Amino acid sequence: MARRRRAGWWIGAVAVAVVIGLGIYIFQFLQRNEPELHGNILEHFKYGSIGSDTGGSLLRSDTEEGRGVPASLWLALPVAFPEHLPKGRGNGYERVGFLYEPGKRRPIGTSFREAPLGQIGLNCAVCHTATVRESPEAPRRVVLGMPANQFDLRSYLNFLRKVGKDERFNADTLIPAIRKVDPDFSSKDELIYRHLVIPRTRTALREIDTQFGWMDRQPLWGPGRVDTFNPYKLRFGIDPARDASVGTADLPTLWNQRPRRGMYLHWDGNNNKVEERNISAALGAGATQSSLDEPSMKRIAEWILDAKPPPYPAERIDRSRARRGATVYAQQCAACHAFDGSKVGQVTPIEAIGTDRERLDSFTPELVPLMNTLGTGRPWRFRHFRKTNGYANMPLDGVWLRAPYLHNGSVPDLRALLSPKERPKVFYRNYDVYDWERVGFVSQGAEARRVGFPFDTAKRGNGNGGHLYGARLSAADKEALIEYLKGL
Repeated sequence: MARRRRAGWWIGAVAVAVVIGLGIYIFQFLQRNEPELHGNILEHFKYGSIGSDTGGSLLRSDTEEGRGVPASLWLALPVAFPEHLPKGRGNGYERVGFLYEPGKRRPIGTSFREAPLGQIGLNCAVCHTATVRESPEAPRRVVLGMPANQFDLRSYLNFLRKVGKDERFNADTLIPAIRKVDPDFSSKDELIYRHLVIPRTRTALREIDTQFGWMDRQPLWGPGRVDTFNPYKLRFGIDPARDASVGTADLPTLWNQRPRRGMYLHWDGNNNKVEERNISAALGAGATQSSLDEPSMKRIAEWILDAKPPPYPAERIDRSRARRGATVYAQQCAACHAFDGSKVGQVTPIEAIGTDRERLDSFTPELVPLMNTLGTGRPWRFRHFRKTNGYANMPLDGVWLRAPYLHNGSVPDLRALLSPKERPKVFYRNYDVYDWERVGFVSQGAEARRVGFPFDTAKRGNGNGGHLYGARLSAADKEALIEYLKGL
C-alpha cells in the first residue's frame, strides 16, 4: 500500500512538473517578440521592422498592438486567391507593385517578427523604394529612398479586403496554399492556423474592409500615391466621408533629411519636426503607439539624415548649358527650392501657388489637436502639428527621380512642368523606363499603356494646374534650367 502511495505521489509530481513546464513554454511562446535583425543598414531599411509586424488584432484583442499578418498566411494569399489581384506585370504581390530581390521570399518593404507566431508587416521601404531602367532592354535598378512609383497601396488594401470577404477564406482553402509556399509548415502549425489564426485573420480583414470603405468614394489612387491623413481620422473616430476630401498625394523622397530639420514638412507643411514626420509615417504604415519599434526606427532615421540620391548620369548632362541654367535657377527658383533659399521650407499660400487644393483641405483644423495627443506619455509625443493654407516649398535634390511632379504627381516630366499648356490631361504612371529627353518616366506609348495606370487629371485630387513659375521663360532659358535641374 505504501509503495502504491509513493508511486502515486511520483506520478502526481511528474504530472505537475509537466503541466508547469508546459505552462512556462506556452507563456514564453506567447511573450515572444523578436524582430528579424539586419546588421547592414541598407538591408535593415529594406527588411527591418518598424513595429507594424506584431500580432495585433489578428492574434490578440489588444488593438494597440501592430497590424502584422501571420507570415505563412500572408505568403499564401496570392496563391489561394489570385483572381483578387489586379491584372498587370509579374506574379503574386508583384501585381500590386511589391519589389522582390533575387533569392528573397519576401518583397522589399516587408519585415518579419516572431510575435509570437511569425508575422509580416510593412516598413518604410515599401513607400520609398522603386526601380528605374535606362531603356526597355536595360536591367531594373533598385533605388532606395525614392518614391515607390510601382507600389499601389490601395490595390494592396483592396486585395486584403476582397480575400477577407471571400467565403473560401477558410482552413480547407488556405492550408493547402500555405503548404505550397512554406515547406516547413508543420502539423502543429496547422492546428494553430486552423483553429486560431485563420478565423481571427478573417475577422480582422473584414474589419479592415469596413474601416477602409471610405476609399471606394474616391478616385483610384494609382501607384506611387497615398491618402496620408484620412486614415488618421478613422483612428480618432472621425468619419472621413464627413468632409468628402480627397487627400491623395505623391509619395516623397527620403534623402538628405539633416538639412530639412526645422523646415515645414509633409506636402502642406503641417509639421516642422523631422522626427514627428518619421513616426507619423510609421504609424501610417501599420505600427501603433505601443508597437512602434523605437530602436529600429532610430537606425532608419539616422541613415536618412545623410542618405544621398543617385546622381543623374553625368554623360547625359550638357555642362555648358547647365552652367547657364544655374543662373536661371538662382533667379527663378532658388528662393523657394535651394537648401539655403530664403523661402525654402516655408508655406506658399494656395491662392499664390494655385495647385490642386484637395490634399490641403484633407488635413482639417479638427485634426490638429488630435494629432498632437499621439505619443502622450512617451518621449516622442507629437507637439508640432498645425493647420496651414498652402503647400510647402520643398528643397530640390534627386530631382530626376522625383517624377511625376507636383504634390499630387499630376505632371509627368520637367518639360511639362515648365510648359503648362503641354501638361497632358491623361498619362500613364508605373512604367519605370526613363525618358531622358523629357526628364521623367516614359508616360505615353504602347508599353506605358500596357503596364501603366491611367492618371486622369480631371478627377478630384488629380488637378495639374498651378505652379506656373518658369512658364514665361524663353525656350533657351527653359532648356538651360532643365539641364541644371538634372544635376540636383
